[in-house]
Amino acid sequence: MESSSDLEAALLGVKAGEPDLQRSRSQYKEEPWKFDYNRYVREEVFAEVEDHTNGRREYNRKQRETLEGFKEVDSVSQAIGQGINGVGAGREPKEEGVQYAINVSNIMNIVLLILKIYASVQSRSLAIIASTLDSLLDLLAGMVLWFAHFTMQKKNQYKYPIGKLRVQPVGIVVFAATMTTLGVQVLVTGVQQLTEGDPGKQLSEDQRNWLIGIMGTAIVVKMGLYIYCRTFENEIVLAYSMDHFFDIVTNSVGLAAALVAHHFHWWIDPVGAIFLAFYTIINWGKTVLENAMSLVGQAAPPELLQKLTYMAFNHHPAIRKIDTVRAYTFGTFYFVEVDIELPEDMSLLEAHEIGESLQNKLESLPEVERAFVHLDYESTHAPEHLRK
Repeated sequence: MESSSDLEAALLGVKAGEPDLQRSRSQYKEEPWKFDYNRYVREEVFAEVEDHTNGRREYNRKQRETLEGFKEVDSVSQAIGQGINGVGAGREPKEEGVQYAINVSNIMNIVLLILKIYASVQSRSLAIIASTLDSLLDLLAGMVLWFAHFTMQKKNQYKYPIGKLRVQPVGIVVFAATMTTLGVQVLVTGVQQLTEGDPGKQLSEDQRNWLIGIMGTAIVVKMGLYIYCRTFENEIVLAYSMDHFFDIVTNSVGLAAALVAHHFHWWIDPVGAIFLAFYTIINWGKTVLENAMSLVGQAAPPELLQKLTYMAFNHHPAIRKIDTVRAYTFGTFYFVEVDIELPEDMSLLEAHEIGESLQNKLESLPEVERAFVHLDYESTHAPEHLRK
């Protein structure tokens, strides 16, 4: 008959004397109430293999991500247990770099707007005018994002007891809605010019050269700003990067439409403007929807719920059951609700310590803004909150 160590080794596919298994067994013996995933599976089992099917690859990828999430939870729990401060601080943006990126974007938007106004006056091209209006609204919407970023830094725990992180997605929604409005206006103007059959005025050689120089400069500058802003994780700066990318597309299409219309058919200019309008409406419409959904309490993905459940399960041996694990968006990050069952004869002091320490652990995860831990002595009751 096989020994227990041989059986564990067979389950894991390793020899009984290998260090990983020995560490896993040692940890399990010290805290046998914990769920130790290392005892049942190794990460190598889900390694990427060339002859796997696409379905198998996707399954293995998700399992690797799950194990990485468990490792992150273990690291957070260990750091808190050792009294290390700053756990979860990775979700805080580097404010100095963020403010610099915002300022640079706004300054360049002003400079490019002035140049493109000149190009619009000289060319009278609807596609160029559409691109210029886009830059104008970029500047206005950028002021909205700057105001949102500035407002978030002024904390008032009495007027805004849970902070102002919701200002960020609200600012992005206003930004995106403004851009969508621009798209509708350009669309109407383009259709009107097509139906009226207005060919507009032809460009002189000097005007054409100025147009190419100004729009080419705008494309190069916006490309540099896009690459720079993509290096940040702050949502507002990422919104700027998206705007810079859209400008690369709109400036390129606007310049191409104006030049092709000048050399071939006049109607290509309003067609290019209509294309830009649809592009603006679709892309910024998606942005409005995504950020609006983050404000209405959308449920967290299963991967996050797995991490939260794993953390609660391994928190304390006195926890009898995990009744509820719930997470939902309330802005950029998640609010978490966890209901746990404790012994009914446990003292209030001990129960409070268990609940508060679990709350601190949950809030140390980078995805979590605030956690609520509810303590109960049984799990057969009706839900605590009324549905409205």
